Amino acid sequence: EFCSSLADIMLLEVFLVLGTVIIYFLLSKKKEETLPFKEGWWGKGQKPDTEEDTTVWPFKVETTEEELSDLFRRLDQARFTEPLENSCFHYGTNSMYLRKVISYWKNQFNWKKQVEVLNKYPQFKTKIQGIDIHFVHVKPPRLPEGQSAKPLLMVHGWPGSFYEFYKIIPLLTDPASHGLSDEHIFEVICPSIPGYGFSEAPHKKDFNSVSAASIFYELMLRLGFNEFYAQGGDWGWLICTNLAQIAPNHMKGLHLNLASVTNMGFSHLLSILLGRYLPGLFGFQDEDVRRMFPFLKEGLYRMLLESGYAHIQATKPDTVGCGLNDSPVGLAAYILEKFSTWTDLEFRNLEDGGLERKFNLDDLLTNIMIYWVSGCIVSSMRFYKENLQKGIGTQKHERLTVQVPTGIASFPNEVMHTPQAWAQKKYTNIVSFHFMPRGGHFAALEEPELLAEDILQFVGKVEKEQLWRKK
Repeated sequence: EFCSSLADIMLLEVFLVLGTVIIYFLLSKKKEETLPFKEGWWGKGQKPDTEEDTTVWPFKVETTEEELSDLFRRLDQARFTEPLENSCFHYGTNSMYLRKVISYWKNQFNWKKQVEVLNKYPQFKTKIQGIDIHFVHVKPPRLPEGQSAKPLLMVHGWPGSFYEFYKIIPLLTDPASHGLSDEHIFEVICPSIPGYGFSEAPHKKDFNSVSAASIFYELMLRLGFNEFYAQGGDWGWLICTNLAQIAPNHMKGLHLNLASVTNMGFSHLLSILLGRYLPGLFGFQDEDVRRMFPFLKEGLYRMLLESGYAHIQATKPDTVGCGLNDSPVGLAAYILEKFSTWTDLEFRNLEDGGLERKFNLDDLLTNIMIYWVSGCIVSSMRFYKENLQKGIGTQKHERLTVQVPTGIASFPNEVMHTPQAWAQKKYTNIVSFHFMPRGGHFAALEEPELLAEDILQFVGKVEKEQLWRKK
């Protein structure tokens, strides 16, 4: 008698606890839909009492002769190490090929001409939260009668720059001239992440993706855009995701060419164990299975093999950064390796890392020069520490879902694949998910047409169904 009533009481307690937990989750889910805007101040020293100057002023890339002669002196004095025989790119950048790149850099690469290329789109700076923010802002050359341009924020990542978008910008601002539908025409804003390229680096610790998203939100409002689209890959994925969480009512749609899920639940683990045998149960497509399995090889080993840089940058970025900031050859080796492996893992098997199969040296060196002339490699690497030092899965933004209409372009050679079934748990309103026919991590630079078409069709869907109104 006593035992059974005790069991009843215990059962009642379990139900009460469960009920409380469920109610808590239901209520807290509702409450926690947005991420608080991060009002930081990243300038030097004490924050001044005066109001921030909100002027936007034009900017042009300029390089002095002293800077160039210093660069060439360093390139001339480079020391190379013999690579191992037949090592290709398996040990990192192959120095036999690196010699060719440095020779091209010294003898053929025309930085002055590339500066003109960089300056062909209007660039600006404005001070936000104490630091100067650099951005490219391109308006459409012409608009059909009765049509207005849709503002699109495009955010790069590491080790890229705003220059990654130079080939896709004309496809979005003037689609008709490039054989694309002009039903939707964009006004494109490409900022440099603070600490990257020509945006000033934060002078204080703790500048993470939420800080960057808050600054870009302020930038868009300052430019007069109350509603806009956002697009990103690499860190741009996280910054734009955070922006969707901070300002869901201002973002009409979010387009990503990388969608990583940092909060892995029990169902994720189960799908890793069993997804190969029961794909339907976990919502996997054939293509998901092809890209993800065998998981030890395609997931875990690949991750361990290719994430060493992230461990260094998330712990001691300044140490290795000293060398990279001092040596243009070291900087090129470090950055080029990523453009090889992240474009296609198979490129590790080639003497030249396959670098010129998808890119040309002028484009690759222009990106490297943006890092060199701005001296930003150390501050760009610190972004890993600021985002990862508290541990993966510990941040509020990682627990929050994204309700903004989302489009995902999943490129086959991205280092890690995220199936739609996983992405869906984070991005609850995926309106388009496409397996792209080819391409890797630096999609805007490598496959601008494919990415532009995917953005255009995504925005078409969102506009047609007025999805942002239903948020």
